[in-house]
Amino acid sequence: MDDLSSPPARSAVSTFFMRLGQRYQSLLDKSTPHAKTRWILAFVNLGLFLARIITVQGWYIVTYALGIYHLNLFIAFLTPKIDPGLDLDSDDHDGPELPTRSNEEFRPFIRRLPEFKFWYAITKSTTIAIVCTFFDVFNVPVFWPILVMYFITLFCITMKRQIKHMIKHRYLPFTHGKPKYNTQFDAVENV
Repeated sequence: MDDLSSPPARSAVSTFFMRLGQRYQSLLDKSTPHAKTRWILAFVNLGLFLARIITVQGWYIVTYALGIYHLNLFIAFLTPKIDPGLDLDSDDHDGPELPTRSNEEFRPFIRRLPEFKFWYAITKSTTIAIVCTFFDVFNVPVFWPILVMYFITLFCITMKRQIKHMIKHRYLPFTHGKPKYNTQFDAVENV
């Protein structure tokens, strides 16, 4: 009679892939604090993809799909996690806004798509696009100037809408380092 309480033995293949996944995750975890290096490598990866597209003169539909995907990622990166335009608890008819005065409640800007996930998605999608350029099935013949014009139009319309949203709800999704406070008090001059 078989003992049903003992777990089944893992095969060598599943153990190999489990360890490979653990090493991959370990590398991702170690790369997290090195944002500049990660983004430099992502742009190098994108440059390799563009160099491949230019040298082989093809795979324009893959390039277009990659551009649309990167645009969607960028919009998610710029958008707050909780959209102020959808907050129905506010008494304001224009929707809630981020605080603009020191006596208002502080609400930090939390992105819909965090920076690390944004980088990871861009790097992974660009790598997949590079791999796609080695298969002729993805080299669909298209008139590429139309795709370029359509992408530019889509980019302009999408960014215009995003910038209007940022102005309406008064938020800026970019910060540079920690805020610096003035520790010196301005002396009042007695005249």
